[in-house]
Order: sequence, then structure tokens, then C-alpha cells
Amino acid sequence: MPDKNWQFELEEYIKQGEPDRTEKSEAWQTAIGLQAVDGLNTSAYLLDTAKDHIEGKITIDEAQQRIHSYYEQRTTRTEIENETKEADIVSARIAKLLGEKAFQFSPAEWLSIHRRLFEGVFRHAGQIRQYNITKKEWVLNGDTVTYADWNSITDTLDYDFATEKQFSYEGLSVDAAVKHLAKFASDIWQIHPFGEGNTRATAVFMIKYMKTFGFRVNNDAFEKNSWYFRNALVRANYTNLQKGVHSTTKFLEMFFSNLLLGTDYELKNRYMHIDYVDVDKPQSAKQQIPKCQFGTLECTLEELAVLDLIKKNPTIKQQELADITDKSLRSVKRIMKSLQDKNYIRRESGKRYGKWEVII
Repeated sequence: MPDKNWQFELEEYIKQGEPDRTEKSEAWQTAIGLQAVDGLNTSAYLLDTAKDHIEGKITIDEAQQRIHSYYEQRTTRTEIENETKEADIVSARIAKLLGEKAFQFSPAEWLSIHRRLFEGVFRHAGQIRQYNITKKEWVLNGDTVTYADWNSITDTLDYDFATEKQFSYEGLSVDAAVKHLAKFASDIWQIHPFGEGNTRATAVFMIKYMKTFGFRVNNDAFEKNSWYFRNALVRANYTNLQKGVHSTTKFLEMFFSNLLLGTDYELKNRYMHIDYVDVDKPQSAKQQIPKCQFGTLECTLEELAVLDLIKKNPTIKQQELADITDKSLRSVKRIMKSLQDKNYIRRESGKRYGKWEVII
């Protein structure tokens, strides 16, 4: 697709405010935007299919079948059309995955996501690579990140996932939690267990993982800045002492802050280039005061997600919070009590006809 009119067209569904259409549109925006990590563009046909799905005219399975049939009928294709085919097929699959609530935090889940995204696109879909790789990166002047040795991939995956599973976010400040999530994403991406499609599979896995905390992930980040996301992962895993370049997660932290907290850091790829000169020193996640007023609160990620929902809709009911965050009603009540005990929220005008007030 030569321009980004798709962003404006899909944004219209979100402005309409209908929950089902909003959720579907956000999934499609993220799915289409993520193709930019590999320099791919989707077709106008994919956009029309996405709109039909958002409007409820077809199911997501029918949308996938429509895309499959479209390319089956086009027997003669140029190289550009083959790339568009990959972008269209994978976009539809991402939209389907993001619409599913099922998720298990494990290496097997990540492999399953890769297989479901790229089956029939890559021969190695869902399979751990059996060879070592290098990739020339623009942001590194053609140099490469050092990826995990193929012999150690399984052990490294098991270690990183076990370490994250044992980590407790309880009592962690929001800023510290975002920083930790960015580091985890960076660590598993550096393993690069697949021959191709690592960044898109990482993004989908992380979105689904972060949703388990109750977050509604801000689709704008991946929709508009997916190439930034990839370059930030590169810079988080590259050190060259001879050139005075050190690995840093600061760029990735800004991306995740925009993604989860609704901050408005300026995400520019040129700031990450190893030859960039800090004439006007770029902002960092520590330097800029985030627009999100909850950025420095001592609360869990689950509590932050609920706070954000209450701020947007003070009359929201606990059952609605449970439905949106995919938590049990009992968990929501526990979170609400904790927020009240911390004097972050209070109830006005009684239980039945009242509303919540955020008092921080």
C-alpha cells in the first residue's frame, strides 16, 4: 500500500466508539503496522477485507480464507506482489491471534505463535533454527547484533522464560515495571530462535503477555512505529567498545512507555543510529515527564490498568472492569480495595448510582 490512508480509515471505527468494532480495528491496525518491521506493505484488498470484518460482515476465519483465495487465483506474480502476499496473509493471522484471549506464558507458546503466523509462508515456521545468523542493520551502519548460537537456543529460551516467570511485579513502581518488560522483550528477541519473522512473533507474544496484566495495549505504537521497535531492539543488544557504542534499553523503554502508559515520547529512528550526534539531546525515558499522570505511582501493572479504565469512565462497574481486563470479579474487587487503601480512588454518591473519582 503506497500510503498510510489505511490508518485514517481504520481510525474512524475507533472514533465511533462501538467496543466490538474498536477492538477489531485496533487489532488490524497493529497487524498491518507490524509488517513495516520487514519493509512490507499490505494491499488495498486486505484493507477492504479488514473493514468487512470490523463491520461484522465476515468472521476473521472468513477474512483469512478470502485473502488465501485472492492469491490462489493470482498465479502470475511479481516479487513485489509476493511480498504483499506475505504481508496480507500474516496481517490477517496477527489480527486473529490478537482477538483470541487464550495465552500461556511459555517458549512453546512463542513457537506456536510463529508457526501460526508463518505457516505456508516460511518453510521453517514454528521451528528453531539449526544454523547461526547475522543481519546487516541500518542503525548499526551495516553491522550485526550477535544472536544466540543455535546450539544454545533451547536452553536460553528455557532460562529466560523461567526467570521471568519467577519475577514478581507486586509492589514495583510502574516505571520500573515498564523497564523490566522492555528488558525481557529485548532478551528473548536477542535469542532470535527463528530463521525469519522473529520481530513480528516477538511483538505478538509481548502484546498478548502484557494483556494478561489487564492492559489494553495502545495500538498506535506498533501501528506507526514498528520499525522503531525493531531498531530499539537492535540497539538494546549491540555493543562495540572500539566505536564507543554501548547497548541501551532507553529507546525500547520509551516505546513501551508509549505502548502501556500513553506517554508521548518522540520516537525517531535517527536518534538510534550509532553515528547520531546529540546536538539537541534526544529525550529519554528518565528525562521526560510522561503525560500519563500515573507514571510514578507505587502500584502494580494490574492496578494501573484498572486506574486508567476508571479515569476514562468514572461510572464503570466492577463487572465491566472484569470483562475488559479478563480478570475474575474477585480479582477486580481485590484490586479496587487496594487502590482505595492507597487513596488513589474513592467512591462518590453511593454504590448504586455513584461514580469513581481518581484522587491522585
